[in-house]
Amino acid sequence: MTFFAAEGLQINFGGIKALDGVSFTVEQGQVFTIIGPNGAGKTTIFNLISRIYDPAAGRIVFAGEDVTRMPPHEIARRGIARTFQNIELFEHATVLQNLLLGRHAHRRSRFLEELLFLPRVRRQELAHREAAEKVIDFLDLQPHRDSLIANLPYGVRKVVEMARALCTEPRLLLLDEPSSGLSVEETEGMAFWIQDIRSLLGITVLMVEHDMSLVSAVSDRVLALNYGRPLALGTAREVQEHPDVVKAYLGG
Repeated sequence: MTFFAAEGLQINFGGIKALDGVSFTVEQGQVFTIIGPNGAGKTTIFNLISRIYDPAAGRIVFAGEDVTRMPPHEIARRGIARTFQNIELFEHATVLQNLLLGRHAHRRSRFLEELLFLPRVRRQELAHREAAEKVIDFLDLQPHRDSLIANLPYGVRKVVEMARALCTEPRLLLLDEPSSGLSVEETEGMAFWIQDIRSLLGITVLMVEHDMSLVSAVSDRVLALNYGRPLALGTAREVQEHPDVVKAYLGG
């Protein structure tokens, strides 16, 4: 069974085809990366998967289930989490508080139980905090756990956003340009985290990225897009050397 599949995805914005029949599959345990110039449709694919947009045609299959029209909260409960190109964190909350928000999909208590803070709720709160602390340890965020997001440097915020996504316990992690705004050293660190997320946590990664050094370092397969259409699919080296990709994206 294919772990994840996009089949013939199409979406239009004001008469412009943002995606025009895009199909690809991601096998469990892979790091699959989508590249392309601005406006190629990369983030649009993520917005379809996370149900911000509805496709005009095509479907999305995850773990054997058609999730094309599923509500966004159900996508999270099925095990799909994402980060954003522009960091989406609560700036006046701490790192730990932001990570605990990532546990929301796993809450099973009812409003009255929470209002009375019954033993079941207390047990769940302890379990959620333990899960968040494990992610903090995994990503070496201990020095920042009680810091406000507003007081953190940009590179640390990027790691915190990834940590919050990991707190949902995803099977598929969508990373939208994780190296955006990072220094060379921070990008190398991001490559390290992505490799560990795949190898140590067993999480499949679907990534949109523009930094070809990061793409080459972590990707098993790469899909190049241009104007909403696939240009090439293969290893990072195969795609980078493809003449259509060189012309459209790499400046050749």
